[in-house]
Amino acid sequence: MNEDAAIAGLREALKVSPENVPLRKHLAGELARRGRWAEAETELREALKRVPREVDLETDLARCFYEQGKNSEALAVVESLINRDPALAEALVLHARLMLRAGQFQLAAGSYRRALESDVRVRDEALASQLGLGAGADAARAGAEPERVPTDLSSQAPEVEVERPKVAFADVGGMDKVKEEIRLKIILPLSHPEIYAAYGKKAGGGILLYGPPGCGKTHIARATAGEVQAGFISVGLHDVLDMWIGSSEKNLHSIFDRARHSRPCVLFFDEADALGASRTDMRTHGGRQVINQFLSELDGLAGNNEGLLVLAATNTPWHLDAAFRRPGRFDRIIFVPPPDEAARAQILEILMRGKPAEALDCAKVARNTEGFSGADLKAVVDLAVEEKLRASLSRGLPTPILSADLLKAAKQVKPSTREWFATARNYALFANEGGTYDEILKYPDRR
Repeated sequence: MNEDAAIAGLREALKVSPENVPLRKHLAGELARRGRWAEAETELREALKRVPREVDLETDLARCFYEQGKNSEALAVVESLINRDPALAEALVLHARLMLRAGQFQLAAGSYRRALESDVRVRDEALASQLGLGAGADAARAGAEPERVPTDLSSQAPEVEVERPKVAFADVGGMDKVKEEIRLKIILPLSHPEIYAAYGKKAGGGILLYGPPGCGKTHIARATAGEVQAGFISVGLHDVLDMWIGSSEKNLHSIFDRARHSRPCVLFFDEADALGASRTDMRTHGGRQVINQFLSELDGLAGNNEGLLVLAATNTPWHLDAAFRRPGRFDRIIFVPPPDEAARAQILEILMRGKPAEALDCAKVARNTEGFSGADLKAVVDLAVEEKLRASLSRGLPTPILSADLLKAAKQVKPSTREWFATARNYALFANEGGTYDEILKYPDRR
């Protein structure tokens, strides 16, 4: 029997017994052996519909994704497998390959070493050689970072600025559901503390905002502080991370302490996944210590957090350590989607305030900017303004911006949210513990 006849025979057998998962898995294996990865992917997806979260099937599917160059899809499945079983050798090897393909050599080396610790049978000399872990290499030290000792132990943690934002919710276009969640978690406890106290609830706590970049996560955090007339501290990676051992933890404590002395205060962490990445992915003891310090500060072990409102934003919540999502920490996770049509019109109206305009139909522009983020809409307005500036300078007087100018500019801007959704839907499908990412799956797929 030739190879095509064997495949045809398996397909005929599946027509008779479509629910036979082992048979479907065998067919997928035969297709993969012949390099027919797309067909193998289809069969594995069908099998997973019948036995969801089956480890062998998901591992084979991840390999199919990898062989087709579908790196984000492969990574979503692999990370889900490793989160469920950190010692799953085959998944760790595939993770190493994906990290190597992405140029993350140290992460790749770490995953490969963990795979060998779990099961030496997955050893791959070609991969080891690419990672510098072949014969004669010191695998134990590969990817390790040298510990550094500060020369000035008395150095002070950097000062952070406490802002008093002038913006409030009225200055944020759309995001009604997000605003309502923040009102319940943050604003109402501050304005009606006696009612919340009667139920044993304190004013404070944490909210994690996630979604595509450019959709207003930082803006809504700053507006939250303005809404309750609280202080606002925006924390970036450079404010926390330090090359000296122990200094990052010291910086983090100093920032929380500054916020506690400025209560009520909104403490906002951008790129939270970089500070609170999953500890199973950490290569160094120092990285884990920063996360432990972060969790300790959130729990109020180092000081009273009442009246301290902690918001964090991330584009990749699936990379955040699960411990951050426990009650009392970031126990409310809010999806910040791209603005809908009504919200896009509001954002355009806000962006056009104070600019010379005539007969502007923001609703019409909004209808023609499906999938645009707030940042994309700002780019549209900026392009239209630049074009009008050229015309105004040549005429010597201001020329008003028309709807046609915004529509013309919109054709030059590509919506930036679609690429994020392509990746996020894979995590929602394969790593959706407890339905955390159901909102992503509900969002219309308009690719």
